[in-house]
Amino acid sequence: MLTKSSAELVRQRNSVLVLTALRRHGPLAHTEISDFTKLSSATVSAITADLEKAEVIEKSEQQAASGRGRPRVLFRQRRDCGYLIVVVISSDAVQYSLVDYAGKLIDRFHEGRSHDPAGAGLFAAAIRSGLERIIERSRLARDDVLAISISSKGIVDPVDPILVWSPIFGGEQIDFGAILRSEWQAKIILGNETLLVAAALGLREEKERGPSFRALAALSLGHSIGLGVVHQTSQGEYDITAPNFGHMLHVANGGLCRCGTRGCIEAYAGFYAILRAAFEVPPDTIPAKFVPVAELDKIAAQARQGNRMSSFAFRQAGLALGNGLSRLVSLHERMPIAVTGPGTRYYDLLRQGIEEGLGQSSAVRMNGMPELRVVADEQNLVFEGHLNRALSVIDQDIVTSGMPLPA
Repeated sequence: MLTKSSAELVRQRNSVLVLTALRRHGPLAHTEISDFTKLSSATVSAITADLEKAEVIEKSEQQAASGRGRPRVLFRQRRDCGYLIVVVISSDAVQYSLVDYAGKLIDRFHEGRSHDPAGAGLFAAAIRSGLERIIERSRLARDDVLAISISSKGIVDPVDPILVWSPIFGGEQIDFGAILRSEWQAKIILGNETLLVAAALGLREEKERGPSFRALAALSLGHSIGLGVVHQTSQGEYDITAPNFGHMLHVANGGLCRCGTRGCIEAYAGFYAILRAAFEVPPDTIPAKFVPVAELDKIAAQARQGNRMSSFAFRQAGLALGNGLSRLVSLHERMPIAVTGPGTRYYDLLRQGIEEGLGQSSAVRMNGMPELRVVADEQNLVFEGHLNRALSVIDQDIVTSGMPLPA
């Protein structure tokens, strides 16, 4: 019995390897799957035959570019094997996307967010309504949806789909599992938004640089401040974390943060903090939950024209970010830092402060300034991160759900 169980686990692992190769590299021929997975030709044949029989993957033919010779037989995910709904929660809107098993976007819409102090109850009802709407628009059955992947800024439970703390609802927890499980059979997944951004950037970097890629950090600038870190472990795998960077201490007993404490990095670098500093509002003033980007644009325009307080507000924000990043560089290895989020539109005003704050670290003085790069397409990165994670979870569930596997 023990031997049979062990063999079953090996078959499941090998099937996941095949599906992962197709995820990462697109449609592949039999020999290419064998090359990427390091599995024998016989094992690949058995697995692909079984996955095809289970209607998880399908074959297609690709004619040679010369038009001569036999066409290549490629394997790819079967698009109608199942569906994924992606829910991206931001400060002012919620985005709903419907994706098929092959990762193709089918439908998408946005709904504005209410900042009603009534809180999580109304928000939960809005999420249920949005999910209902996207299903009705696509005319799919609920059971066709294999996973619902949700993301938000804030702190998420490491195991269950519970939003522990968020910039909008504070400590009012939202248990998406409890909200949705009575109506949906789909797996409910919740992730920190900046962690998904870091994961997507790490995968891009790995594809571009190959084995030389070791680590990368993603710094998200906006209403909230987020950080995601991806680095290679000693076993050659990648570990992705999202430390609570925006709420690390910057100044003891400093400005009031949305989290209720004083002196956080976000209390100096978030959009509300820049607004507060530019208008010389007392730092213990209760922060605004949401600041329109148009208001920050006005402050930025004044700073670029030489306004003293507006320039000071952005420099102070940059310094807070740089000091925080200097701790990251001191605790971890030197790594590239990708700056993302709506705040990248003000990077020219933040950069001097960021570099000054980083330069105060002995690690930076000894080893040099880490590479700072601006990656403006954060929304696409969040979506990529959802697909990378959720579709891999679906693959794992399909393989372990009792699907017949090759002997």
